[in-house]
Amino acid sequence: MKSLAELQAIKERMRDKVVIREGVNETRIVIGMATCGIAAGARPVLNAFVEGVNENKLYDKVTVTQTGCIGLCQYEPIVEVYEPGKEKVTYVKMTAEKAKEVIEKHLKGGNVVKEYTIAYTKQ
Repeated sequence: MKSLAELQAIKERMRDKVVIREGVNETRIVIGMATCGIAAGARPVLNAFVEGVNENKLYDKVTVTQTGCIGLCQYEPIVEVYEPGKEKVTYVKMTAEKAKEVIEKHLKGGNVVKEYTIAYTKQ
């Protein structure tokens, strides 16, 4: 880094990613990132949500964050979606591809992807 302008440019490029992970928007996406979640593939899921929210310009409405153990290791990677006035949705055995589908259908379209939820899995 050679100048203050270069530092400012780096800050601007990274702003959206930091805001997404630390924001206080209405809808929250929480990914379980304890050891079991990471071992099951939670990191690519987290990255897919961060990138998808950025690409779809949902960063003013959606916050993506991480948490520790959710307590259901056999269902990892786990993603919880909190929306104001609605019941929490728990997605299980997530992948980066499933995350893209959840962004399209749930976050953008308003329709829960039922076949990826814990309620559907337990049937």
